[in-house]
Amino acid sequence: MQYTIVIVLLPLLSFLVIGLLNSKLKPVLAGTIGTISLAIIAALSYYCAFEFFTADRVNGVFEAVTMKMEWLRFSENLRIDLGLLLDPISVMMLVVITTVSLMVHIYSLGYMKGEDGFQRYYAFLSLFTFSMLGLVVATNIFQMYIFWELVGVSSYLLIGFYYTKPEAVAASKKAFIVTRFADLFFLIGILVLSFYTQTFDFAALTSGDANIFAETAGASFMGASVLAWAMALIFIGGAGKSAMFPLHIWLPDAMEGPTPVSALIHAATMVVAGVYLVGRLFPVYFFHSPETLAGIAVVGAVTALYAAVVACVQTDIKRVLAFSTISQIAFMMAALGVSGYEGHHGLGYMASMFHLFTHAMFKACLFLGAGAIIHAVHSNEMNHMGGLRKYMPVTHITFLISCLAIAGIPPLSGFFSKDEILAAVFEHSTLLGVTMSFTAGLTAFYMFRLYYNIFWGKEHKHEHTPHEAPKFMTFPLIFLAAVTVFAGIIPFGHFITADGLAYDIHINMQVAVTSVIVALAGIGLATYMYMKPKELPEKMAKSVPGLYKAASNRFYIDTVYLFVTKKVIFNCISRPLAWFDRHVIDATMNNLAHVTQWTSVKIRVLQSGQLQRYAVVFLAGALLAAAFAIILFLANFNTI
Repeated sequence: MQYTIVIVLLPLLSFLVIGLLNSKLKPVLAGTIGTISLAIIAALSYYCAFEFFTADRVNGVFEAVTMKMEWLRFSENLRIDLGLLLDPISVMMLVVITTVSLMVHIYSLGYMKGEDGFQRYYAFLSLFTFSMLGLVVATNIFQMYIFWELVGVSSYLLIGFYYTKPEAVAASKKAFIVTRFADLFFLIGILVLSFYTQTFDFAALTSGDANIFAETAGASFMGASVLAWAMALIFIGGAGKSAMFPLHIWLPDAMEGPTPVSALIHAATMVVAGVYLVGRLFPVYFFHSPETLAGIAVVGAVTALYAAVVACVQTDIKRVLAFSTISQIAFMMAALGVSGYEGHHGLGYMASMFHLFTHAMFKACLFLGAGAIIHAVHSNEMNHMGGLRKYMPVTHITFLISCLAIAGIPPLSGFFSKDEILAAVFEHSTLLGVTMSFTAGLTAFYMFRLYYNIFWGKEHKHEHTPHEAPKFMTFPLIFLAAVTVFAGIIPFGHFITADGLAYDIHINMQVAVTSVIVALAGIGLATYMYMKPKELPEKMAKSVPGLYKAASNRFYIDTVYLFVTKKVIFNCISRPLAWFDRHVIDATMNNLAHVTQWTSVKIRVLQSGQLQRYAVVFLAGALLAAAFAIILFLANFNTI
């Protein structure tokens, strides 16, 4: 399977060609180069998945195919390799990344047509795809960190693509700063983990060899083991990238980037990197840091509920989808947090990866559908829409299919993956199960609130009659909707489980029936409130003004961050430090420079080059020496 190196390197080559030639390429040629390269690696990824998952198993698990070369060696055992690691979750991610990226490349040929910087846009898309592919096939955690940071750079460039818009520039900086802050903890966690285990290698860390973690047995800090601290710090890095509470604040603002970027980065690929990280290190969490795993479950449940509540009152369609993404990723995190091996081969682990796969497809479809809607009405606001089903039939049907999938309506794929998550959560904790079920009901409500406000309700008057998107934009919608319809029948448990053993997905009828009833209740409430124009939504908002206002303002989390950064850190810490730096550090250095300059001015006459001055100085020195000698002679004359 040596051809897999092409999957990673071809997008890099595409980035270099498009990026270096840039304006010398016609826009259509730049788009064609990027799209064809993605089509090639998508085909290779599908073939790789087929070859890998049909291969024989060894000791109950799939054989991992690894390509390695040593890059840096720190000691006899500790070194950093560069290479490719193919295992079930990395191969699954190859399929997800290349599929969504290919659809976004095709879609962008229509959506971004005529935009300034079209070539730059496709160069950045290729760079991001290269970075994300390199992240998922990394053989060790340090190699993953390198690509992790490169993904962050790519995200920054794409969010700020419209660099003439202050909002886009601010959003790109916000995303970059928040994720870099989280990544600092990730790096510290990597260093602590590697110091005690003497390895960066994923295969070694997840092998189950207890000797690797022997050094951590007696080490503790503030009442917790060093390994627990390391894994918690690593999770913070994943929480930042996957927008978990309270590091979620960057994702809604990231919607300032082009809508296809939102579909690729902020719905299906980069934002699930944190889930992938926890999944990659799951054996370490499960066997050596179960307390951290429990914390991950709580963070996931809280984030899912918080984001769902906020999504219920947003009016910008992309921000509704952004908070929906946060909530759904939190579902995946919660599933990993409650997962175990006992009796069900890690149901939560399998369910999390399954939902990652299905969610990528229908959420990308929803974002691309939103892009088609924005393309038609030139607005993101729901109150500028309504009745669009008559003008955009393809977008309407594909959007509806995706809404039903995310709501968990059978037989669509979202039902199967979400129900496995709920079953795993209920096995772990009834309280968490009820919380997640309620959140699933909110999901159905806010998604159909979105759907009815766009395609039903009161029709808004437009300057130009809305129209269906061009074929370049509708084809990806149809493709992703088709995957959404049929992905649920994939026997996912035969391919990806925590212990590598095949698991037949069993529908827990009690959980399934309950979740479907809850979803239908959410859809029914949204239908009653929003299918036809009514005053009920406004009356409900006025009945709980405090809650509505707080949810509209994201429960003031951004305000708290701004207060802490500007009022506390800037005023109470940064300004005093700046004063000390200017008036003490800089002043000391400046005064030393002034003294040195004054002294140099005074003594430079000694090096004037004038013989007369040298003769005078020589004569004066000679006279002083003679006088000193005479004084010494007279002082000692009586002794002689």
